[in-house]
Amino acid sequence: MNKNISTFPPRRRLPDWLKTRLPKGINYFRLKALVDKYQLNTVCESASCPNIGECWSAGTLTLMILGDTCTRACRFCDVPTGFMKSPREEEPIEIAEMLSKLNLNYIVITSVDRDDLPDGGSYLWANTIHQIKKKNPLIKIEALIPDFKGESSLVNRICQEKPEVIAHNIETVESLQSIVRPQCRYSWSLKVLESVSKKNMVTKSSLMLGLGEKKNEVVETMRHLSDINCQILSIGQYLRPSKKHLEVVEFIRPETFFEYKNIGLSFGIRHIEAGPLVRSSFRADQQAEKILNSFY
Repeated sequence: MNKNISTFPPRRRLPDWLKTRLPKGINYFRLKALVDKYQLNTVCESASCPNIGECWSAGTLTLMILGDTCTRACRFCDVPTGFMKSPREEEPIEIAEMLSKLNLNYIVITSVDRDDLPDGGSYLWANTIHQIKKKNPLIKIEALIPDFKGESSLVNRICQEKPEVIAHNIETVESLQSIVRPQCRYSWSLKVLESVSKKNMVTKSSLMLGLGEKKNEVVETMRHLSDINCQILSIGQYLRPSKKHLEVVEFIRPETFFEYKNIGLSFGIRHIEAGPLVRSSFRADQQAEKILNSFY
């Protein structure tokens, strides 16, 4: 056998529009140093987000609460699944205290799913928002919440603390839900978003493309989101975190994202951030500002 011939399949090369530069800038390195110092659990780093440089330079980051292990095993997500530790009751106060040292204008809070807890972690969610607002009254908060299995009472507990934006990611079209996130339900996601919208609060969601969805399904999903008055939508390209995760079916071209953006806006969604590198928290502060200035 010719030893120069590799027996491994060639790696699929990323299109040029998915290549990014290394993060840089004084603000980025200042925030990174503080995140490391206070040992904050950020999705920005754990998910290797391609926009970390831009977001951190603008003073926006995404924190994850309720631990670093999830009760679900979504096939696109790199958060580990396994033994669940009891939530730490002191975490909300600790996070509020740490954030007071970071000098941020906008913070996105998310969490793992905690189906092992009777309330899905909603009490600690609400208390985290309460403590942050108490200690940092000038910080605007975006709560990127789980679906809580569609239980409106648990969602309402978080609404009562009045974060500026409540987001929940529907992730993919209805036909792919059982493949992409088998322990979730499309109907649960819509119910969560509708519950928030009925509280007259800013509602946000996110879609990944490139998993095998059809154009009419993407359009249908945007129409469903518009029907429940979702005001902000992020649309980005799915990228495979590892060989254990779902493969990318298609790299969506930038012009297709632009087309979807225009279709969604025509349905009445107030703001859409769409592009290959867009993630749910990309330019979250700018998205929120555009809506908040005219919403209340």
